[in-house]
Amino acid sequence: MSKVRTSGNRLREAPAANQTLPRERRSISSRWRTWTEQHRQGFRSSLGRLRARPWATALTGLVMGVALSLPLLLHVLLDNARDLSGGLREAREFTVFLDPAETIDSARKMAEELGLREDVLAVVNRSPDQGLSEFRQLSGFAEALDVLQENPLPSVLVITPRQADALADPPLLAELKADPRVDMVQYDAAWRQRLTAILEFGERVMLSLMVLLGLATLLVVGNTVRMDIQARAEEIAVIQLMGASDGYIRRPFLYAGLWYGVLGGVLAVIAVAMVELAVRGPLLDLLASYGNRFDLHGFAWIQALVVIGASALLGWAGAWIVCTRYLVAGRPKS
Repeated sequence: MSKVRTSGNRLREAPAANQTLPRERRSISSRWRTWTEQHRQGFRSSLGRLRARPWATALTGLVMGVALSLPLLLHVLLDNARDLSGGLREAREFTVFLDPAETIDSARKMAEELGLREDVLAVVNRSPDQGLSEFRQLSGFAEALDVLQENPLPSVLVITPRQADALADPPLLAELKADPRVDMVQYDAAWRQRLTAILEFGERVMLSLMVLLGLATLLVVGNTVRMDIQARAEEIAVIQLMGASDGYIRRPFLYAGLWYGVLGGVLAVIAVAMVELAVRGPLLDLLASYGNRFDLHGFAWIQALVVIGASALLGWAGAWIVCTRYLVAGRPKS
């Protein structure tokens, strides 16, 4: 190695002929162009490989779509059932049937007493004649009722309690049951509590299905990507010998998993929409026969986009897990 003299008469060693100088750092814009070009190349290559085998791609997408559509259908069912039960929760009145021996004046006096209570919002007094008139109109047995010598119906009080929780039994209920003037009290709070418990159980089932079928989606994408990796094992080995990074090798498979997820999410949304369209008419007819004006609703477009995005993330995650395992474990034995 030769020595050169500096301005201070000090000697320093000159670099050898075969010694490499430090590389000049590339600019941020240059690195950004390289990064975007690599992603663009992986994006195009993954999409081209999926288009080259349409039947296998469609089969994988259909499996994912069916798996994802099951919890989505349950979610739509529970969402509509929750809205349908909202009216039942608001209808917190209970009906008090007075003893037939009680007169109309006694029923009116009792209604006035109850209306003065702080825990009562409203009281409606229905006389036996009003009850018989309503029964005549709704039952369709008007001619048979004309045969009756006297009105067998008692006075009825419809009481709306003043309370925040419609599912809790008001204290007035126990007092009315113990009142000697009352023959029977009809109150549907227990039924509404059962309905709420059923809806909560359905939500737990829906969440469990989402977790299980989400894992199934990961397995489907992971297995498909694993087979693709094994088919290109020799190509990957050559690229690794040429100095390609793990990110460069992983990138096309990640985009493939992303496309599988998007395809599965779109097919799941389409399947849910088709089921909604198939059952909407008969269900509305059934609800109309009970006099219920209920608007059946399905997925909003924002919810559909969320489902497709979540499915794409599942596909990306499944591909990432398989690719990372391959790169860590090395090339699989053929």
